[in-house]
Amino acid sequence: MNRDARTKEFYILAAFFALFVLFLYGPLSAIVILSFQGPDGGLTFPLNGVSLHWFYNLFETQAVGDFGASFRRSFTLGLMVTVTNVVVALLAGLAFRNRFRGSTALFYLTVASLVVPSIIISLGIGVVFQQFGLRPAWYSSGFGAHLTWTLPFGVLIMLAVFNRFSPAYEEAARDLGATPWQTFRHVVLPMIAPSLIGVGLFGFTLSYDEFARTLMTSGTYNTLPLEIYAMTTNVTTPVLYALGTVTTLFSFTVILLTVAVILLLRRRQAKLS
Repeated sequence: MNRDARTKEFYILAAFFALFVLFLYGPLSAIVILSFQGPDGGLTFPLNGVSLHWFYNLFETQAVGDFGASFRRSFTLGLMVTVTNVVVALLAGLAFRNRFRGSTALFYLTVASLVVPSIIISLGIGVVFQQFGLRPAWYSSGFGAHLTWTLPFGVLIMLAVFNRFSPAYEEAARDLGATPWQTFRHVVLPMIAPSLIGVGLFGFTLSYDEFARTLMTSGTYNTLPLEIYAMTTNVTTPVLYALGTVTTLFSFTVILLTVAVILLLRRRQAKLS
């Protein structure tokens, strides 16, 4: 392939990628732009001035909606899911390194929830809680519903990680006199730490914006996605767009910080090796 053909192919692929990014982030950019409406601005274009009015209004007492409390619930729930996701996925990855009776059935049972409609799982968990006389709440039934979505991804990631993990490192550590716990702590854990952080990020982001599996399991108090959805029917100011912009920036900040930690860990491993 000559240079002109490669250049033409590059521009075609670049144009295709640009269209993909525009399709992916076009609606989001509209929300970000409209969140900077002036004090008298509405929910549609054109902009009626440019200001930070609606961002300031976001942190004031609202007649409708409870941004702060719903954000704290979503954030707390995301952290609970993250910790559980990392611990269970790690233990599952270690367990599945060796074949055991029922391992195949357990694997398919773990990932089965990915193919069941989310609203059905949410409805089922809510009904079960009610049948046992328990009140659904975001920290109990909602927590369980989120795990049915996040945990299979975490397990699949760890299975892929350990599938590529060479046992030679552990054998070398044991030959040098390390105990099984020392081998895990000083050899295995540092090597899989970036993957564990990725599992945690996966769990947090999937939980933070989960709507369908929270709908019937959150109980009396809404998480942030439910609160935003409820506000779309009764909020008529760009404060809703300001909320969308702030939560989006928060999500991207979490992702960037996680990527920075992973790169730092890999750089330290490269120096040690």
